[in-house]
Amino acid sequence: RFVEGFSSIAAPLTKLTHKETKFQWSDECERSFQKLRNKLTSTPVLVLPEGTEGYAVYCDASGWALQYMFKQKDLNLRQRRWLELLKDYDIDILYHPEKANIVADALSR
Repeated sequence: RFVEGFSSIAAPLTKLTHKETKFQWSDECERSFQKLRNKLTSTPVLVLPEGTEGYAVYCDASGWALQYMFKQKDLNLRQRRWLELLKDYDIDILYHPEKANIVADALSR
């Protein structure tokens, strides 16, 4: 299950698993445990990426946490209408910059 901020919430509990650390349940561990239990028993709202549009995931990891950002291009209303109209057809639309589209350039001369 997805738990937002899991690594920072679970940090006090994770410290208890280190080899050379004495296991001592503190108030901080209890708060961490209760917060994780509440988050694990509630339903998160997750959204799948839209369609087959590409997306990028940027991440950074440290010794105790993983941060990430999910980025997907938002379509404007006109683009959404076109996508809705064309989704029933088996087509691929590829964009070629003008300079890279040699065939069309040659045909236009």
